[in-house]
Amino acid sequence: MKSIKTIIAIIVLPAVLTITAQTQITIGIRAGVNLQNINGKNYADDKLDNGMIVGYNAGVNVEIPIAKDIYLQPGLLFATKGAKNKEVSPEARIGISYIELPVNLVYKALLGSGHVFLGFGPYAAYGIAGKVEDTKIDFKKEMTTAENNAFKAFDMGANLLAGYEFEFDLLFQLNFQLGLLEIYPDNTGDTNDKTSYKNTGFGLSLGYRF
Repeated sequence: MKSIKTIIAIIVLPAVLTITAQTQITIGIRAGVNLQNINGKNYADDKLDNGMIVGYNAGVNVEIPIAKDIYLQPGLLFATKGAKNKEVSPEARIGISYIELPVNLVYKALLGSGHVFLGFGPYAAYGIAGKVEDTKIDFKKEMTTAENNAFKAFDMGANLLAGYEFEFDLLFQLNFQLGLLEIYPDNTGDTNDKTSYKNTGFGLSLGYRF
């Protein structure tokens, strides 16, 4: 069985490498910090009084050329998000860890010896862990009573990004992210008792493209 796998690997690997070389597909890694917040309204229809927290992100992406200077860039990231709840005293920190899948369309233009780039696209994310202060977050779709430590696991939104890629393949990137889905479950099913929590954030990251 091992010999069969070895033979398959010997046959398939050169083909994959050849296709990758011909299509100029590249792999990138990046890591950085986020300034995150949760915006929206509380059950009383008042604007949330939240403050930003510092999170981080790290992951990989694949860059696929689809036209001159235009690339499709799917990726896989680990990102921490949340906010500082200033409506309670002392302030409570909300922190949520996500596995995130962004799919961006990126335009690159020659500038100096490198390239400036701009991009946009959707992202989907899934919460895998989190805390409200020292209490673990319970990921739910609905609640029958108000529970401050319950959030929805699935999130989706939009990315905007810009940056510069040097000729030696090092790059830096600025990005803005706007969550489009409610991440806080319905409280009681009462249409007059609704909350609206959505992730929002800015980020700065460094990367390298192979």
